[in-house]
Amino acid sequence: MDSVYDLLAHQVATRPDALALEDVTGARLTYADLSTAAGEIAEVLKTKGIEQGDRVMIVSENCAAKVAALFATWALGAIAVPVNARQTAAEIDRVDAHAAPKAVFFTTQISPDAKKHSITAQKKIADLDASTISGIWGEISLHCPRGDSFPRDSDVAVLLYTTGTTGDPKGVMLTHANVRFGGKTSAELRGMTHDDLIYGVLPTTHVFGLCSVVVAAIHAGAPVRLVPRFVVADVFDALRDGITLFSAVPQMHALLMAHAKALGETALGSRTLRYVSSGAAPLDPTWKREAEAFYGVAIQNGYGMTESTAGTAATRNVLGDPDTSVGPALPGIEIAIDERVPGGEVLTRGPHVMKGYFRNPDETAKVLSDDGWLRTGDLGQIDEAGKLHILGRAKELIIHGGFNVFPPEVEAALNDHPDVVQAAVVGRAVGGDEEVLAFVQVPDGSVLMENDLRDFVKGRLAGYKRPARYVLASHLPAAPTGKILKHKLIETFAEQLV
Repeated sequence: MDSVYDLLAHQVATRPDALALEDVTGARLTYADLSTAAGEIAEVLKTKGIEQGDRVMIVSENCAAKVAALFATWALGAIAVPVNARQTAAEIDRVDAHAAPKAVFFTTQISPDAKKHSITAQKKIADLDASTISGIWGEISLHCPRGDSFPRDSDVAVLLYTTGTTGDPKGVMLTHANVRFGGKTSAELRGMTHDDLIYGVLPTTHVFGLCSVVVAAIHAGAPVRLVPRFVVADVFDALRDGITLFSAVPQMHALLMAHAKALGETALGSRTLRYVSSGAAPLDPTWKREAEAFYGVAIQNGYGMTESTAGTAATRNVLGDPDTSVGPALPGIEIAIDERVPGGEVLTRGPHVMKGYFRNPDETAKVLSDDGWLRTGDLGQIDEAGKLHILGRAKELIIHGGFNVFPPEVEAALNDHPDVVQAAVVGRAVGGDEEVLAFVQVPDGSVLMENDLRDFVKGRLAGYKRPARYVLASHLPAAPTGKILKHKLIETFAEQLV
């Protein structure tokens, strides 16, 4: 196999009538259906001049149409650029400007936000939704056409955007080999089979939802129920009846347990759930025990990042195991600790490591060595059993609700306000998650209020990036050079944060 598309082709060749995807529109796609839908979209892309290496941006939330668009893009050897429709127009425009896609798709039926963006967008070729794509699924058996020069495994399959330390977007280039390896490894780790039904609530615009859920499921031939947003009552009901695998972030687990408590339930009581994982944030031992008692199965933990195609290490613990590590390295992956960095920086090497940052060789050189080691920016240690323990982040990354929040981007939005002298943003652990805290320096005598800033950032930042708390002050703790001492912010303003 060379392309991610080959995973779908294998399922079509061996199990064409098996269920592949279902979503909240009522769409139920077999592998043959998914291939047909991808073929229809690929034909549209070809008529618009999309060729191998061109970039196709997909503004979406989770749905069957989005997955079909991904495979259509890969079938032509083009590069998919998935973007969460819940981001603001300004955020999407920044990705558009950097990625320079030749076409932009919007999954309008499933996502009101995608529909809103599609109305104002200047560059688009089609609005995708389940009804328009599926019109002829039952009448033809078209399979995805392959481009004249089909991609090699080293070619880029997807650009996933993060925000760098400067606040500018960085496109992580994951190759077809990266994405296939991530899907295969995740499927084998979870023991996915044809008999599973996977709940796909993690955004497929993020590497976790894309590779560890959707691509993994198609590799294994396991069906996925795609949902665009986390609605606690819907998730609770689904997990009690039919779902077998559930990957989520700690905040989602906490909301589910709170929902059950409000219903007078102490446990989920599922007859089918067999695997639950928690990622994107550290596990608290007390919380882990409570969550395992609620689900009745072990909570598996893992470690990864976009630059490492999600997975680097993961646990395979039994129910009740007190282990709160992120487990040993996954098969085929190396992990090392650079002791020259205070605290010990986690390094990793293997087929999961990205090709680099798109159009950014300087940033690529900072994190990728000539011999393939990726500097993660995270601090950790490896115990005697070979398990990795994450001790903290050398970088400023905040993970809120499973989404990456980069302080420079939030600070830049706040600094645009005329009454803001400077802003500093940090994360604070709370309830198995991290909240975004903003410390804002204002001039003496300023009448700027917290609600003014909340209103100000609404059009500049997606909801998950907006600070939960604002502290306004005439001075922020700073070094003699004027650099804000971020590690002193929470301590300095502890009374205002109570």
